[in-house]
Amino acid sequence: MNNKILIKNANQVVTCSGNQQKKGSEMNELHVIDNGCIIIKDDKIEKVGTSEEILKDIDEKEYDIIDAKNKCVLPGFIDSHTHVVFGGYRAEEYNMRLKGIDYMEIMKRGGGIQSTTEATKKATLEELVQLGVKRLDSMVSFGVTSVESKSGYGLDLDTEIKQLEAMKKLDDIHPIDISKTFLGAHAVPPRYKGKEDEFIDFIIETVLPKVVEDDLAEFCDVFCEKDVFSVEQSRKLLKNAQKLGLKSKLHADEIVRIGGAELASEIGAISADHLLRASDQGIKMMAENDVVATLLPGTAFSLKEEYARARDIIDSGCAVALATDMNPGSCFTESIPLIIALATLYMNMSIEETINALTINGAAAIDRADTVGSIDEGKKADIVIHEFPTYDYIPYHIGVSTVEKVIKNGKLIFDKIKNEA
Repeated sequence: MNNKILIKNANQVVTCSGNQQKKGSEMNELHVIDNGCIIIKDDKIEKVGTSEEILKDIDEKEYDIIDAKNKCVLPGFIDSHTHVVFGGYRAEEYNMRLKGIDYMEIMKRGGGIQSTTEATKKATLEELVQLGVKRLDSMVSFGVTSVESKSGYGLDLDTEIKQLEAMKKLDDIHPIDISKTFLGAHAVPPRYKGKEDEFIDFIIETVLPKVVEDDLAEFCDVFCEKDVFSVEQSRKLLKNAQKLGLKSKLHADEIVRIGGAELASEIGAISADHLLRASDQGIKMMAENDVVATLLPGTAFSLKEEYARARDIIDSGCAVALATDMNPGSCFTESIPLIIALATLYMNMSIEETINALTINGAAAIDRADTVGSIDEGKKADIVIHEFPTYDYIPYHIGVSTVEKVIKNGKLIFDKIKNEA
């Protein structure tokens, strides 16, 4: 393909138009263009409108043409909370959970995050990159064009840096854009049990400066949870990270309500994630302070927990994003169709809210809503063509990807038809 692409005759172009998060009732606004047309030049969207409007003013011979007749066209999906880079797997823990052993008990037995930490320490940088490429390739097939990836499987200096360096390499070599998050405070290492304050100081004094010096991350995250890191410890870490230029995210109120949502609002976090136990007050504060609520239904599904209160969160005027939480333990899946099914069937989200949560609000959750997440003129040409005529088919084909083609930065990077040939 050359540097000019014409997508024409689309039954629907679902633009999700906007340059910032959609909150509350705004999440039902998709801005659909019937018989839509898109002109792409280089890596940007040059023009969006109806085929009738656009085709009359151009010479189609100048373009590589994609005829999207009877197709639905959407922005690329944004998977705004993942743990893509890790070594090892934990299939045995899935079996343990089926037998009734809960997540925190598995951690106490040496499983959970600590298990992945040991495997990630042993993996070379090259091995982590190779594993990352395979996982990102799978994500593309589900229509993902941007992803947030966290460290957190090192809990020391060298391995945390190695994970972030792997993400930086993946961002350079893979079509998917990667937003990098430092999650050094993902768990308490065994040698720091009972000395959590010392571990936070170690992260602040030793690891954070290296992360910033080498320009390895955009965000700092922390697992703010009972028996992990307290609100006070989380505040101290994130405030110090902010002083060094890193924006804030939180794993908040996932297992026990301890005030993570309130902390996210207090410190101006970009997003607070999980939120299964978030309080009404915390949700209200997030709405008032434009903190994106990133909900991870795949994790609740995998752990047999109640889902986050998506309906209450949206109705409180908050912006909701959806993400897979792809990780080796509590949610080993990159399946966007699964997330869509869970959101619409079990979290009382409308189809329109779900699509916005995976596009423009996902972009807002990684602070990139001005460049991706919608089909707007001037934005990156990150576009997905679905094989059915309307967006209603996307959740209707339960748990199955409807993605036919993926365009990233103006280049066709996935074509289901060619892949099946």
